[in-house]
Amino acid sequence: MSTALQTVNLVPGSNLNAYMQTVNTFPVLTAERERELGEELYYHENLEAARELVMSHLRFVVHIAKSYKGYGLPLADLIQEGNIGLMKAVKRFNPEKGVRLVSFAVHWVKAEMHEFILRNWRIVKVATTKAQRKLFFNLRGAKKKLAWLTNDEAHAVADDLGVDIKEVRRMESRLTASDLGFDAGADDDDDGIVAPAHYLEDKSANPALLLEDADWEQNSNQHLHIALDQLDERSRDILQARWLSDSKATLHELADKYGVSAERVRQLEQNAMKKVRATMEA
Repeated sequence: MSTALQTVNLVPGSNLNAYMQTVNTFPVLTAERERELGEELYYHENLEAARELVMSHLRFVVHIAKSYKGYGLPLADLIQEGNIGLMKAVKRFNPEKGVRLVSFAVHWVKAEMHEFILRNWRIVKVATTKAQRKLFFNLRGAKKKLAWLTNDEAHAVADDLGVDIKEVRRMESRLTASDLGFDAGADDDDDGIVAPAHYLEDKSANPALLLEDADWEQNSNQHLHIALDQLDERSRDILQARWLSDSKATLHELADKYGVSAERVRQLEQNAMKKVRATMEA
């Protein structure tokens, strides 16, 4: 395979199958060759040695990434993150320790994948502390069935991980919950699930409607003031006391105030109302 074609196929997102076929063409290093390359990089900062060490272990990253497919994230993205961890491991690899690179790199590769999963698996972060992260990955790996854990199973997980049973149940609920896009379309395939955008919309906050309501209220108030100004003082006072005051006056209270009967106050009120309506409708 040509170098140019290999370069194209070493991008997981472009063609994942071609990428995996390409990385499997790189030979697995013998212990002697790995140590030789490691010394070249460690003592002489030979970048070509670093490149060969990385290339020969790309298949190893793919193998690890496949074990995290259950989180619903793109395999290509997991591989990409794992490759970052591999490069970090190669940079820090000390051949004098007597440990094969694959054993040393596994921790760096998984660490990068773990961070990626925690950032992207849920919109709401499922694990924020070190203890919660440990519980998240251990529980996700232990929970192979769709059903909820029994009490015995939950207690067993809590004992194994050294956490409270409540933390196990809380993390299980987060793992079991499904994500829903804010503006996902609602159709027959959604089993009746409605995206938040369809029921959280505040239609009362429509700028056009708010402006229309404000204009109507302002116009009505202007007409009302004009209509009231055309009434005589007593009729205007009766309407204000009966309809526009926070503490509405009774007919008898106004009758005592003006020295007339309650019936006369009612008649004045009705006549004033008619005049006001006529003025506002004109």
